[in-house]
Amino acid sequence: MTDALTTTDALFHDALDLDAAGRLLAGALAGCDDGELFLEYRESEAISLDDGRIRSASFDTNRGFGLRAVAGEAVGYAHAGEISEAAIRRAAEAVSAARAGHSGVVAEPPRATNLRLYADANPLNEMSFEAKTALLMELDAYARAKDARVRQVSASITGEWQAVQIIRADGVRVADLRPLVRVNVQVVVEVDGRRESGSFGTGGRFGYGRVLSRESWQAGVDEALRQALVNLDARPAPAGEMEVVLGPGWPGILLHEAIGHGLEGDFNRKQTSAFAGLLGQRIAAPGVTVVDDGTIPDRRGSITVDDEGTPSGRMVMIEDGILKGFIQDRQNARLMGVAPTGNGRRQSHAHAPMPRMTNTIMLGGEYAPDEIIRSVKRGLYAVNFGGGQVDITSGKFVFSGSEAYLIEDGRITAPVKGATLIGNGPDALTKVTMVGNDSGMDPGIGTCGKNGQGVPVGVGQPTLKMMGLTIGGTAV
Repeated sequence: MTDALTTTDALFHDALDLDAAGRLLAGALAGCDDGELFLEYRESEAISLDDGRIRSASFDTNRGFGLRAVAGEAVGYAHAGEISEAAIRRAAEAVSAARAGHSGVVAEPPRATNLRLYADANPLNEMSFEAKTALLMELDAYARAKDARVRQVSASITGEWQAVQIIRADGVRVADLRPLVRVNVQVVVEVDGRRESGSFGTGGRFGYGRVLSRESWQAGVDEALRQALVNLDARPAPAGEMEVVLGPGWPGILLHEAIGHGLEGDFNRKQTSAFAGLLGQRIAAPGVTVVDDGTIPDRRGSITVDDEGTPSGRMVMIEDGILKGFIQDRQNARLMGVAPTGNGRRQSHAHAPMPRMTNTIMLGGEYAPDEIIRSVKRGLYAVNFGGGQVDITSGKFVFSGSEAYLIEDGRITAPVKGATLIGNGPDALTKVTMVGNDSGMDPGIGTCGKNGQGVPVGVGQPTLKMMGLTIGGTAV
C-alpha cells in the first residue's frame, strides 16, 4: 500500500498537515471504541449519446472528509466538502456527543496485506474527451448499419478515480486508489409498429482500454441488438407456479437482493433480518454454497481495502446449505463478537460506513446446463433481469425478467415478456434442486442501494434450477 499512501499524501498535503490531523483525531476519539478520519479525492466523468447526438457530458472533481466516533452502538459522524484543520476541528466537536459518558478502548487496527487488486492509474487520463465522443458517434453508426430495424440508439461512457486515505487514532494510515469504468448501450428496434429494446453494459476496476476497444463495444452493440430482436418475437409470459431455471452470471442479482442483504451484519445484530438467529442451521438446499468475495482482481465489486481500512476478504456465508456467517463492518463485528470481514463500505466521505456486499456469488455444482434444461417438463428460463425489490424483514421479493423463454418438454422454446419472479428469500434457496457447473460473473454493471447509499457490486452464479416459484405473467 506504499504507493497508494504516497499518492494520497501528495493529494492532501496542500490542505492538511496529516500529523496534526492524527493528533486531532486522537483527541476526538479518546474514550471511544473505534472511529476514523476518512479522506477522499474523486474525479468522475459521464458522456451520453441519444439518437445520434451527444445528449450530456460532465466532469467533476471533489474532495472532502468524514470523521466518525463509535462508542458502543452510538455513532457520531460529521463530514465536510473541504479538507482543512479548522474543518476537522469543528467535526471533532460535533461527534463528541457520541462518546459522552462512555469509556472504551480503541479497537485493534486492521491487519495490512499490501495486496493490490487493481491498477492505480487514473483511467480518465487515458483518452481525450473528443476521442470518447467520437467513439460514441461511431457506435451509433455501427448499430444502425447492423440492422435496418434499429430506430434508436442510446449509449454512455462513465468513469471515475477515487483516492482514499483512512487515518486511525492510533496513527495507523491506510490508503487505496480505485479506478472504475463502465459502458452502456441500448438499442430500440421496430417492426410493423411494434417497438422493443435490448441493452448491454460492461465495466470494472481497470482502464478504458478494456471496454472501449472496437472489439468490446461492437460485441456490446451486437448483444443489445440480439436482445431487442428476441423481444420482438416474445409472447406474453404465463402466470402461475412452475419450475424456473436461472441462467449464469447476471441472474445472480436475485441472490444478491433476496438473500445477500439479509446476511449483512447490521440487520442480524438488530434481529431485523429474516435470517436472524439461524446461524449454523440449514437455510438452503444441499449443494448451495454462497460467498461474498471482494478479492477478485479487477471486478467492479472488489476493494483492496474497505472504507474502514480492513483488507477485503472472501466470506463463506452459506456452505452446502448451512448458514455459516454474516458480512461485517468493524462496529457490528465487535458488537456481535466476531471478526470484521472487510465489508465496511460507504458511498463517499459524506456517508458513514456500514456492512455492504462486494461480489456475491453462488459456487458451481455438478450438473451441465443442458442437463438442467432437459429435466424441466414445463417452466421458465430466465436469462436476464431488470429491476427488483425485496423486503429485508420478511425476505419477500419481486423481480422482472428482461429476457426469458419457455421450457417445454426439456427444450427452450418461445421467448416471453412481462415475466416477474415472486418469492421469499429464505424459502427460495430451499427450492434449489440442481446447481450447474458453469459458474459465471455479471459483466460489471451492478450498483447496490442501501439506506440511501449506492456502491458498486458484482454478482455471479451458475445455471440454477428452482422448484415451485410463482411467476407473474400477462398471458390471458
